[in-house]
Parts: sequence; structure tokens; C-alpha cells
Amino acid sequence: MAFPRPKKTDSEDELYEYAVGALARRMRSVAELKRLLRPRVEAETEYGQTLVELVIRRLKNQGYLNDARYAAAYSSFRRDNERFGRRRVITDLKAKGVHAEVIEKAVDAVYDDVNEELQARAYLRRKRLVKPKDQKQAARIFRQLLRAGFGSKTIFTILKKWDVDDETLSALEGEAE
Repeated sequence: MAFPRPKKTDSEDELYEYAVGALARRMRSVAELKRLLRPRVEAETEYGQTLVELVIRRLKNQGYLNDARYAAAYSSFRRDNERFGRRRVITDLKAKGVHAEVIEKAVDAVYDDVNEELQARAYLRRKRLVKPKDQKQAARIFRQLLRAGFGSKTIFTILKKWDVDDETLSALEGEAE
């Protein structure tokens, strides 16, 4: 079944109501909301672009839309619930269209007092990953921790404590670079 095309509108109030409904479902960045609103107006026209900007400005003035709060909430959620590392959160926020300065401030504030090794171990527990039995499992855990946003130094510390052989560690070092 194909999804129907979004209904086009040229009314600021209708677009505003749609935006408020979208924000009620979940928090969004400014860039995400703009991407969501553009198909609802004639985005190629100057009027459509102005309409989207008016709605965004109105939401910002009312406090419904704030990238700094969004980045802080997103970062703390990903740290506490998903147990992701700093790099993963930064990458995800960039993909959501948040500006680099806002990301840096939010992530620094959230990850300021976090011990990355303890965070990585919590991630491993959450994913039910245990000490690797062979080189293949060690490489799998290494890659999974890299994708989760942890630094290679932290990953190697964990693998060394698990007594992974030096040959495997040197092979993984070449992969990390």
C-alpha cells in the first residue's frame, strides 16, 4: 500500500497546527521539522519557504522548538538508556541537522563526568556481550564498540583486561586507523 502524498496548504495556521502535532509526538530539531514541513507547502516558491520560516520562528518564540534543549535531552537519553559513547551521539546529532557548536556544548555537558570505560562496559552488559573466545569474536566486539561511539583506547583497555592475545590486538589496531 502506498502512502498518500501530504496535503498541500498555503495557510500558516494549518501548517502551524501540523508542526505542533509533530512536536507533540516527539521532540525534533529545527532541521528535522523543516524537512517535515516542506512537503506540505510549495517549497520551491518563495511563499512556501517564507511560510515554513514563519512557523519555525513562531515555534521558537513560544519555546516549543529549541536545538540546545533538544541536543541536551537527546544526549542524556542516549547516554543513560542506550549506553552509547560520545562519538555516536555527536554523529547522530549531526545527522539530525543540529549545529556543531550546539552539539559540542550539549555533549560536553552530558558526558563531562562519564567514565568512558564504565560506559562501554555498561553497553556490553546491555547487549549481553561476554569475553570473546576467539579472534573473530574479539573483532566483532571491537567493531560493535566502535559503532557505539567509544574510543579505540577504551576498547583496547577492555580487550586487554579480557586477556585477548597481542596478535589480535595488533590486527585490530591496524583496522582502527
